[in-house]
This record gives sequence, structure tokens and C-alpha cells, in this order.
Amino acid sequence: MKKSIGFLLTLIIAALAAHWATVTAFPRLAMSQAMERLGAGGVNAVSHAPRTTASSRAVVRPAPDLLYSVCVYDLWQAPVIIQASPSPGYWSLSLYDQRSDNFAVFNDQTHPEGLSVTLVRAGAAAPPGAGLVVESPSRTGIALMRRLAPEEASFAAADAQRQGDSCRAAQR
Repeated sequence: MKKSIGFLLTLIIAALAAHWATVTAFPRLAMSQAMERLGAGGVNAVSHAPRTTASSRAVVRPAPDLLYSVCVYDLWQAPVIIQASPSPGYWSLSLYDQRSDNFAVFNDQTHPEGLSVTLVRAGAAAPPGAGLVVESPSRTGIALMRRLAPEEASFAAADAQRQGDSCRAAQR
């Protein structure tokens, strides 16, 4: 009887540890690795990915008809201002926290004129004059921008449009 209770307690502890690792630790580890891989261009700066090919894997399951840009942000010293230039076709800006949770999405349907977002830490004040303010649940994360570019001509136009995108620390 004591052996079966000991075995059952061990099994419960192992199950709780596995659950904790799956729910808490794994998303942070995966996002940390993604931020390291995608942030090669620096923190609080936009990096433009080349056109998607069959071997592209910087973004999980990249769509071949989308053009990707990314900003690994860090709100440690200041809020971050992310600007998405207007585009004649589909575009979107998705914000992810350090656990890989998507906490905000904007696109051409809601902001056809483009968008400027001031990203702040939860509970922090926005800088004076900030327009659209979004609170990030975590200090670090990823801003992912997508633009529709299904053929060569639209790729060139979308690539030109995304050159106006930016991600930078706000001046204090």
C-alpha cells in the first residue's frame, strides 16, 4: 500500500512538472529562440525577410504570397514606436509577447492609412503626444508585419512600401 501511494505521488509530481514545463517554460523558451533568430538585425529595429522560398523557415510555416518584416522589441529603457506604412493591398501588424501570446492585431481594413503604435510596458505611461498606445504584457516580444505579394510585380511594390516601416525606441 505504501509503495503504491509513493508511486502515485511520484506520478502526480512528474505530471505537474511536465504540465508546468509545457504551459509555462516551453513558450518562453521557444519565443526566446525565435527572438534570437529573428533579431539578428538588432533590437527595436525592423528587419525585412527576403521573399519566401520552399526552404524559408525564419517564420513558422511562412506563406509564399506574403512578405515578412519583423521587429524584436525591448521596452526596458523606453516605449517603442512601431510604424507600418500604408499599402495598396493587404497588410497586417501582429504583436506577440515573450510567451508567444498574440495580444494585438492591426491591418489594412482597420487602418487603411497605415499605422503608428506606441508600445509600452503594462502600467507604464505613454510618452507625451503618443497616438495609439498598446500595453505589452511583457517587456520583450516580436512585432510581425505581413504584406500581400503573390506575384513578382506586387512583390516589388510591397517591398518598396515596407521600406517606410519602422520600429524605434521613443525619446524620453
